[in-house]
Amino acid sequence: MNKAGFSGRPQNSSNDLGDDIPVAVRDTPDATPKFWLQPRIVLIGGVTGFALLALISGFLFFVTAPKKTADSQPSVTSSAPTPTTESSNVNTLLGHLAYPEAPESELVTISANRGIRMRKSAAQKFEEMVVTARSAGVILVPISGFRSVKDQEPLFFGVGAQRNQTPIERAALSAPPGHSEHHTGYAVDVGDGAVPVTNLQTNFDNTKAYRWLQANAARFSFEMSFPKNNVQGVSYEPWHWRFVGDRNSLEMFYKARNLKPTQISP
Repeated sequence: MNKAGFSGRPQNSSNDLGDDIPVAVRDTPDATPKFWLQPRIVLIGGVTGFALLALISGFLFFVTAPKKTADSQPSVTSSAPTPTTESSNVNTLLGHLAYPEAPESELVTISANRGIRMRKSAAQKFEEMVVTARSAGVILVPISGFRSVKDQEPLFFGVGAQRNQTPIERAALSAPPGHSEHHTGYAVDVGDGAVPVTNLQTNFDNTKAYRWLQANAARFSFEMSFPKNNVQGVSYEPWHWRFVGDRNSLEMFYKARNLKPTQISP
């Protein structure tokens, strides 16, 4: 059966290149005039060139265009403040720092008649301070030293209930169990033996004992824990002093508080 070619003529000659091949692209030199072939070639070249140009332009745009990365995008979490060492490490309750309880093996008696105990290093320095003060006519009397967590419970909960105080109100006067400096064995409440009525009262700061402590306690590595307007918000306690004369006591009271050295005149 004859097959119709591109030109519509039947295939009837064995020497024919085949009518299925368009005339414009036959290899025979005389198949068609060159003036007909040139526009088609130009047209094909123009379309191909345009497509090629578009492809190259797109590639260049892809390569050179600024890329949106995670670093260039606004982040909700990036503006959040980073917790500081102080806020993440300090364990407080109602303004009081948490303190460990001193081991029994570290405790010694500083007042045999009253059974008041402190850590060995603190007890030694306190007794030296008492002797030195006595030579100056000042009577330093220890009122309270080491207290266990169990001992602290009635002082906080029991007395608070008797006085009809909320935990926040009670915490201004007494530390919650587990948060008293007395647990450490480094703290001591001091009174004036000549004026016992001022014991554990703010007017203790009018006594000779208090004035002597203010002038001399640092020589024995003692400091007042809760001065007026202290950063913890604890009520003013001029009778409460703590020992900071060895590495353990210094780190226990200062390590997590982010305090800076105080500048003093030379």
